[in-house]
Amino acid sequence: MAHAVVLGAGMGGLCAAGSLAQHFERVTVVERDPLPADAAPRRGVPQGRHVHALLGTGDEALERLFPGFGAELVAAGAVRSAVLEQARYVIGGATLARGSTGVHALQATRPLLEAGVRRRVRALSGVKFLEGHDVLGPVIEAGRVTGVRVHKRPGGDERAPDGAAGTGPESPENPESPGTEPEVLSAALVVDALGRAGRMAGWLERAGYGAPPEDRTKIDVGYTTRFLRLPPGALEGDRTVLTGNIPAHPTRGSGLLHQEGDRWTLTLAGMGGDHPPTDEEGFWAFARTVYPTDVYDTVRGARMLSEPVAYRFPVSVRRRFERLTRLPDGLLAIGDSVCSFNPVYGQGMTVAAREAEVLDQCLRQGTEGLPKRYFTEAAKVVKPAWELARSADLAVPQIPGRRPLAGRLVGRYMDRLLDAAHHDPVLSAGYLRVIGMLDPAAALFAPGVAWRVLRGGRIG
Repeated sequence: MAHAVVLGAGMGGLCAAGSLAQHFERVTVVERDPLPADAAPRRGVPQGRHVHALLGTGDEALERLFPGFGAELVAAGAVRSAVLEQARYVIGGATLARGSTGVHALQATRPLLEAGVRRRVRALSGVKFLEGHDVLGPVIEAGRVTGVRVHKRPGGDERAPDGAAGTGPESPENPESPGTEPEVLSAALVVDALGRAGRMAGWLERAGYGAPPEDRTKIDVGYTTRFLRLPPGALEGDRTVLTGNIPAHPTRGSGLLHQEGDRWTLTLAGMGGDHPPTDEEGFWAFARTVYPTDVYDTVRGARMLSEPVAYRFPVSVRRRFERLTRLPDGLLAIGDSVCSFNPVYGQGMTVAAREAEVLDQCLRQGTEGLPKRYFTEAAKVVKPAWELARSADLAVPQIPGRRPLAGRLVGRYMDRLLDAAHHDPVLSAGYLRVIGMLDPAAALFAPGVAWRVLRGGRIG
């Protein structure tokens, strides 16, 4: 196939481009902003300064999409961490029992992760980046996408890799003057990876296909983050401390991760409008409520490397494209354009990488009926992650939403499971494998697990 266009150069768009490069002669990634040459924050990723995580299945998916990626990222400074053995999970006011999940996590800042994937995508044959361009919308003719309209931003530039193999330094190519007319990029396939604004939903509605149904949860999450440096061994070898479901403050939680450059990222989070402050006194008062005393004393005495930075996320949205009866051929969406999760649970990048694998699998079966097949299969990836996040959200009394009896019963069971997991390493490992999307949620209800839960985790 000749040409595919990806709209957006975030993690979802980059993963999509990696899949498309296996099937198309040319792939163009359109991005509004100039992309940094290295691991630097960028305007198009406002949440990029805060804690990010690749869940276990996301780590595996990126490795399948880009073989050797994990080793490259570690060589660039990322930290490998044994999930549970080298991580402290303080859930419900107590620490989960230590055990083994058989999984290692990659801990890196979002800029380093994105730069690593971007480097691999740039190296793919036929891939080109078109930077400094706004997306105006797809061109749909007789039920098929034939291209996408873009417009160069004033002061924007276009960067593409030199050489036929897509390698070499970035350099301007075919420069245009600001204020030029919109242009159409002809394409057999266009993928919306523009983020949670959900541009494809609007395009479909205006073209007469109808907007997809949506599921929404109003979470009103606020983050406040800063970087710091801890002395070696400050947390007894732990490389991660995560807290949540705090009895006195159920809306609050935190993440503390060792990452590249021997830095630690400390993110405080609050849901339902209970946002952590950015002033020094307020920041540490909030931190005192989410950390055990020893962890609080350690971070409070650490060397601060940055001032607090805030981020807000009002609502999580799942767009049900698979439920539409008609879709134009050649138009797809990925990542936050399909489902923007509560960022507290770290599911977004993982689901985007898995959706890119779904895209590859669907293309291997041909392009006939591609949108319906893709969205149907992608929904199977999204569903368990969405249901885990939504059930956790609705367990917080301050989050509005309908709570059916079945959900309340499951919530009570999960409360008992977590209480038992404070004593039982089998339960704690099983729980983390489920929230890491390595095992299905049904694994937590297996007879052997349920027996451990009923025994309160005290099995001799």
